[in-house]
Amino acid sequence: MAEIVYPQGCRPITDDLGPDELVRRLKVLAHTLQGLGQDEGMYQQYIPLALHLADEFFLTHSSKDVQLLIACCIADVLRVYAPEAPYKDQEQVKTIFLFLINQLQGLRDPKNPAFKRYFYLLENLAYVKSFNMCFELEDCQEIFCALFSLMFKIVNIEHSTKVKAFMLDVLCPLITESDVVSNELLNVILINLVEPNKREHKHAFALAKELIVKTSETLEPYIQAFFNHVLILGKEEKSLLIFSKVYELIYELYQCCPSVLLSVLPQLECKLKSAHFQERLSGVALLARMFSEPGSQLAKQYPALWRAFLGRFNDISVPIRIKCVQYCMHFLVHHPDLRKDITETLKLRQHDANEQVRYEVVMAIIATAQRDFQAVAESEDLLHFVKERTLDKKFKIRKEAMSGLAMIYKKFLTEESVPAATEKAVQWIKDKILHGYYMTALEDRLLVERLLNTSLVPYTLQSAVRMKKLYYLMSNVDDNATKAFIELQKHQLAVRRTVAEWIELHRKPPSPSVQKELIAKVLHISTKFLPESVKAQEFLNKFSQHMKQSPELLQGMETILNPNVSCEVCVRTTSNVLKKLGQPVMTNLYYNTVKMLLERVSSVMIDHESLLILVEYVEGSVTGMNTTIAEECGIDTKKAAERGLKLLVMLSFVFPAHFLHEDVLTRLTCMLELDDEAVAPHILAALTFLGKYRPLSEACPALFPRLITLCKAYAEVGSPKQAKNAVRCLFVNVPEQRTQIFTEILETLKATLNPYSEHYRTAIVTLGHIAHNLPDNFPVHIKNIVSRKIVKELLVREGGGATGGAGESWCPEPELPEETRCKLEGLKCMARWLLGLKKDELSAQKTFRMLNAFIVHKGDLLQQNRLSKAEMAHLRLAAGAAMLKICEQKGVGDQFTAEQFYNLSHLMVDEVPQVREAFAAKLHKGLSKGIPNKCLPLDFMGMYALAGREPDKRIRSVIRQFMMADVVRRREYVRNITVGTKVERAVSQLPHILPDYMLVFAVPVLTHDPAFTAYDNVAQLKIIKNCLWFTLEPLITRNDFYCYGFYKSLIERMKVHKDAVNEMDDALNYKLWAVCDLAMSVIWARSTSFELREFPSDARIPTMYFAPQPEDFVNTRVFLPPELQHPGGELGFQPKRVAIAPAQDETRIRKRPRLERENTNDVEPSEASETQIQLPGLEQTPETDIDEMQTKRE
Repeated sequence: MAEIVYPQGCRPITDDLGPDELVRRLKVLAHTLQGLGQDEGMYQQYIPLALHLADEFFLTHSSKDVQLLIACCIADVLRVYAPEAPYKDQEQVKTIFLFLINQLQGLRDPKNPAFKRYFYLLENLAYVKSFNMCFELEDCQEIFCALFSLMFKIVNIEHSTKVKAFMLDVLCPLITESDVVSNELLNVILINLVEPNKREHKHAFALAKELIVKTSETLEPYIQAFFNHVLILGKEEKSLLIFSKVYELIYELYQCCPSVLLSVLPQLECKLKSAHFQERLSGVALLARMFSEPGSQLAKQYPALWRAFLGRFNDISVPIRIKCVQYCMHFLVHHPDLRKDITETLKLRQHDANEQVRYEVVMAIIATAQRDFQAVAESEDLLHFVKERTLDKKFKIRKEAMSGLAMIYKKFLTEESVPAATEKAVQWIKDKILHGYYMTALEDRLLVERLLNTSLVPYTLQSAVRMKKLYYLMSNVDDNATKAFIELQKHQLAVRRTVAEWIELHRKPPSPSVQKELIAKVLHISTKFLPESVKAQEFLNKFSQHMKQSPELLQGMETILNPNVSCEVCVRTTSNVLKKLGQPVMTNLYYNTVKMLLERVSSVMIDHESLLILVEYVEGSVTGMNTTIAEECGIDTKKAAERGLKLLVMLSFVFPAHFLHEDVLTRLTCMLELDDEAVAPHILAALTFLGKYRPLSEACPALFPRLITLCKAYAEVGSPKQAKNAVRCLFVNVPEQRTQIFTEILETLKATLNPYSEHYRTAIVTLGHIAHNLPDNFPVHIKNIVSRKIVKELLVREGGGATGGAGESWCPEPELPEETRCKLEGLKCMARWLLGLKKDELSAQKTFRMLNAFIVHKGDLLQQNRLSKAEMAHLRLAAGAAMLKICEQKGVGDQFTAEQFYNLSHLMVDEVPQVREAFAAKLHKGLSKGIPNKCLPLDFMGMYALAGREPDKRIRSVIRQFMMADVVRRREYVRNITVGTKVERAVSQLPHILPDYMLVFAVPVLTHDPAFTAYDNVAQLKIIKNCLWFTLEPLITRNDFYCYGFYKSLIERMKVHKDAVNEMDDALNYKLWAVCDLAMSVIWARSTSFELREFPSDARIPTMYFAPQPEDFVNTRVFLPPELQHPGGELGFQPKRVAIAPAQDETRIRKRPRLERENTNDVEPSEASETQIQLPGLEQTPETDIDEMQTKRE
């Protein structure tokens, strides 16, 4: 070995020196080497020294200081001899560089006293790119991987920018000047970009990003090759972590250096269409994130990839569709240019068959509205998607949709300016929310009640502002929403009354009877007013115990339920009560149940203070002195006045206690004195409701004489509407002076009750209402007046000749001659008189005969041909309406004959469409109120069958909605009465309530249809068949308890009876039996289950319309022509098969034909009707035609 020469002043470095001495000598040597320049060929004598320093003894010395100084010396040797290092042996070179890498670990801690030397080592290595000589080694990648790994491992927050720069100076050349970059090295670099390294080693993440940016041109082909390997070839190396993080890696690379992915991103399209779910999901998650990033231009740069991504909204896999929809909020907020595409995809997804997808659609749109209101506000389509989901079959979706719309509406109320689309949407949002009250589920009703108080009319607003919002709401909602608002207030009133009775029981001394009442009330409240009745019952019992133990709690409930409580006190007390029930968390079911109950009983909208303000607003609109309310509501003053008056009437029914203050009543009385014909009826109606709560003679005696004077004047010389309401108002408000006041009014009527008086019509109306309200006070006197003045001098008096409607078949009532209008009021007067009598059967029979004559003679009772067509139409309609009104009252209402019933039914097929529509409305009104005793008998449901041949589609649709509403109402009543202890009694009532018995009355009504002339006329029978299906459709297809056996029995029993009106008329009986056969044919064709199970009620046949045959009578003949006999049935239409599972029901669910699609990863879109609830009376439910579909029975 050559002799080792040391630089001047340096002593020999040998292995026999102690560590301290060795360190001292190495320091001198290191210092000397630092001073040497890179002069070529000058230092050949030191080559043996350089080789000596790389001796294994020094590289593995136990002293760290020795190793560090040796490393510094070697680094300087590499610098001085660059580019030709004195180390030639490959193994030695490898050992040296691994040693240097190991020494660089000292950079980890900048506070280390030796850090300066470590930094010098790094600087030196970077300066001359010392690691580049490793390129000549076979396993250079191993060294590089070790170096890169170390750098990423040691970099930390305490490192200066300079340190990091030198690190990069060391690392970058190893990539940019290398012939190859191995996957192993890529793994070391790229793994720092993804979790968990990204989160746990933020500085390594930053260093890796900077390294990639600096070396992007060199790395690009290697990164592309790597992704080709994975994405296209589907190969991966288990040993390398980045293979499992491919999609994360693409995202991070796109963030830091998009250029390296130019040819990689298009390859993702194949992953979006992969047959493997996980690959598609990963691809979708990645692209959704990348496309939706703020400022991302990816969709514009890669339009094909964007279209492929949009296709995944229709993926067959639910999690993928959910993932797509979840990112929609980011698209809508950050990318206005992509909103159109996203809106189109959401249009399909809001009808998705999967409820979670539909839920996410709603949540995405609502979240967008919360983040960027403008994004949603400008798009009517997005708001319409939410609107549609308010009728979703799942409550959680309906809840979010309704709450989202309410949030938008509230924002509109509180912001001064909103986009035009929002203003347009607000017009239907309030209606849509209130329409939710038509839902049958209790959760929906509770939700609407909550949204009314929190969003539509926020209870947190000051009284004056709150009343303006209420006025605005009620001025701009549609009729259905108005009805829903009234129904909501009525429901809350019923809940308040029931809960008040329950609370009152807690003040009574404990006893078995009180305990029994408490149990009954809890059962009633939990089943009628709260969802999940079993849990609600448990928590209400717990609350009951809580109130018994805590007097403050009981006192609080009494305060909340006090009719005179102010909104502010009610809100504060409700809050205090809830604080005593534990933490307001979702898991505290006790708290949430009582909170639901309190939301229903709390009066936070109206109190005395706010009501007085509202009355002032209404008065300002009525008098025209204050037009600001009308302007704020966006309507004219006249409409604002009308809506305000109607609102007061409704509130007087729900909150009468707040009206019974002198300041409010004084303002109402002032309005009553106004010279406006439209105002008094509303104010009188409101005062009537107040009188029912507490007579005004007691509540406000000071004002009462003035009120009596006004009411008497209206009853005697006011308009008919004013007179009607004045009589009612006096009746309820003067219980002590009724006889005296009404005697005086009757005396006045003697003068005005003649055709020459200008107040003749008013006198007739007043007489009718007095007769109705006080039947026992003046029985003989009124009967004589009715008989002489109404019947003889008005209804059967010769006259007429004036034309109404210029020969037209119909005209509005005000255009009729005055005499005819008086006759119309006369018919109503007779009906009211009979309703008041209740049990005068003889008078009822006479009246029915007269009313029947009006109908039979088409309105021209005396047949003098002096009446115009319009007059006749109005008169027969009024006679029909009077008959319906009388039939609501048991006693007098039971005196009609079957023939009169059939004649009355002919108004359903009257030649004048307005008569048909108005009569059907009256029929529906009579059938829908006060089930079971205060409504029309079930017989009248049979009249709906004649609407099956209604030529006007709109009228037919309206009547169909009436019928369906009446069917639903009766089913709900049956459901309620059959739950409880008195089941036997309830079952006995079923034949008079159950809508399934409609068929028994529809069959004879159709038999007596004047258009049905022959039992074997095929054309006529087809019309009858349509009429039967019109009636049977809601009974068969929308009935969970449908029983084929019951209908079969019903029809078989009808067929062994004769017609009760003309028993011996064979032609009529054949028509009856033909209709029975047709009904059986329809039922057989449209039934999906042929169970012969027991029905809750026996098949009873009413003898009023069906005459019994001898017991041995058998009727097996089929009375239908061969072409109308059902091909699948045998004699009597017995089915060949006895059971077809409901799941095979093709009449209810008609799937679209499946389209041939290129991509099997796509899901078939759902129909809107499959995810949506139909509300009878609100939404147009599709009507199926009897011949439209035939059920398949192979």
